[in-house]
Amino acid sequence: MDFRLSEEETSLQEAARRFVRTHLAPLAARMDREDWFPRDLFRRMGEDGFLGITVPVEHGGLGLSYLAQALVLVEIARVSPALALSVGAHSNLCADNISRNATPEQRSRFLPDLVSGRHVGALALTEPDAGSDAVALRTTAVRKGAHFVLNGSKQFITNGPVADTLIVYAKTAPERGSRGISAFIVNRTEAGFTVSRSLDKMGMRGSPTGELAFRNMEVPGDQLLGTENQGVEIMMAGLNVERAVLSAIPVGIIAECLELSLRYAKEREQFGQKIGRFQLIQAKIADMYFEQEASRLLLYEALDAVQTDKRSAKASAAALTYSSEASTRVALEAIQVHGGYGYIRDYPVERLARDAKLLEIGAGTSEIRRLLVARELLGSGFD
Repeated sequence: MDFRLSEEETSLQEAARRFVRTHLAPLAARMDREDWFPRDLFRRMGEDGFLGITVPVEHGGLGLSYLAQALVLVEIARVSPALALSVGAHSNLCADNISRNATPEQRSRFLPDLVSGRHVGALALTEPDAGSDAVALRTTAVRKGAHFVLNGSKQFITNGPVADTLIVYAKTAPERGSRGISAFIVNRTEAGFTVSRSLDKMGMRGSPTGELAFRNMEVPGDQLLGTENQGVEIMMAGLNVERAVLSAIPVGIIAECLELSLRYAKEREQFGQKIGRFQLIQAKIADMYFEQEASRLLLYEALDAVQTDKRSAKASAAALTYSSEASTRVALEAIQVHGGYGYIRDYPVERLARDAKLLEIGAGTSEIRRLLVARELLGSGFD
């Protein structure tokens, strides 16, 4: 595979870097401190073309690849992994899913507001009793004439408290198990939708996460995404793409931790010399570089895989598992390089370490992702 970036991808990467360093960097500490979502900045990202990278041009997007989307997420994650998570949930889990699976009328109705940033998107799959076992969801949607009546709750939904447009999974034929799941496009303004609570997280603060409730919520039949009772196909393909694209966030965390550690090692003096001259510090720096390059190559391979085949989970699960665990290791080592300063909130490595841990849990835990990789390697008969 040729991992050299095209001129268009390089230009997009540089534009994203300028945007986040100019407009996001001054807000990142406040986002974390106050658990504050910068809605105006989010809208400006849409206006500048960063929220619909894979959406076709006719619906306001750029019509580019998953690699292009990941390049932008890397740059955002270097400054604020929290905002990168919200952008990923919006652009990939919601907008890209609609772009790939919706009818032409649904695309025309929902995508322009998502791409522009006027609306915030989310995907509501996880439930209090259906996390790693995603198909065990209990939310139901019963057809009543031209509508479906939605009842249930969702938990740990990224962007949930602020989302305007959501993809919601529900059982339309509970007796059929995973073959009785459907997906719906839902507006927060429709009666019966409530945000039960916003969750106070260890990290990724500024990326709103919440618990949602649906009580006799009437969803028009023309907001069914895809075919009734075949939502599991949308779900599984979406999860594979999600894992590949969101691997960009730990790659961004690693890159920023390495750069901050290099800078500090060149400036900080102890025992009459720069700490970068100490061999143990040099070893940490080298290990960070190894983790960065391994994670980046796994990311690129996963993006290439889902661009052509969204059914295979191996590459995307491997990329997110390795890079997420690597980002936690690297962030903790960055704190060690910074010493006492790394442990206080004046320095961003403390925040990056807290943010990194979530990537080992979301989009299927590291444990579940290892099972996906192993089962695909072993083949049939080992489910």
